[in-house]
Amino acid sequence: MTRLAVVAHSKKRLDGGLPELRAELASAGYSDVLWYEAPKSRKIPDRAKQAIAGGAELVLIWGGDGTVQRCIDALAGSGVAVAILPAGTANLLARNLEIPIDLKGALAVGLQGDRRSLDTGTVNGEHFAVMAGVGLDALMIKDADRGLKDKVGRAAHLWTGAKNLHKGRTKVKVKIDGQEFFKGKSSCILVGNIEKVLGGISFFNGASPDDGLLEVGVITAKGKGQWTRTMTRVAVGKASKSPFVSTSRGKKISVKLDKSLPYELDGGDRPAAKKLRFVVHPSAISVCVPARTV
Repeated sequence: MTRLAVVAHSKKRLDGGLPELRAELASAGYSDVLWYEAPKSRKIPDRAKQAIAGGAELVLIWGGDGTVQRCIDALAGSGVAVAILPAGTANLLARNLEIPIDLKGALAVGLQGDRRSLDTGTVNGEHFAVMAGVGLDALMIKDADRGLKDKVGRAAHLWTGAKNLHKGRTKVKVKIDGQEFFKGKSSCILVGNIEKVLGGISFFNGASPDDGLLEVGVITAKGKGQWTRTMTRVAVGKASKSPFVSTSRGKKISVKLDKSLPYELDGGDRPAAKKLRFVVHPSAISVCVPARTV
């Protein structure tokens, strides 16, 4: 029987909570499970490393996007598989992989589903599985994390996005695989590993998390008028058709800003930086996904 470990953000809730997870695992015959809890996502990497040291072959990640990202960062390249028990607000990776947002359904995928090798990206050395960004994207996530998500859920990002629309654009240089892709003023830069980003919006059409490439989007919109036009295109899955969006893809992306700005990865904010270096890592992590139907 596969050696299981649970790495859990103890303050996150899904259905009957961690007690129900224990009961479900015991009912499935897993009575000797390695169990690691942490009250904050920044403590999750240490718990994930303990799981590796304990001999785990499959780690069940209980938490939101921040917990999943930090756990994958610790486990990428280790050979240990992960299953996502989505107890967060947005659950970006789970939704992209069509993992059920309920305990029994997600656990069934973890114990009985298929395993899919996914790429990860790194930004300044830290792994992400969904997306990273700088500019308006990072500002609205930073504000939403200040307790607002706990109060209004996924709508927090819409509120903070509107609040930050007045922020000006920043001079930036973007290179993809050593070639200049963009030079000018930008309000937001996104680097993604999947098609759907914040709020389930299809921003990178046709993107796949196992194609060995990262998607790049540079948004130049300013003010409510241009942002409204841009988001209208994005909402119908045609972001690349907007005159204020430039997209491409590659294996290595460098971003140089004329001033330090906070950035985000998989929905978690990070301190300000002037230089960001993105690198794709093919097949870095194995994730449990719903079984294919014939």
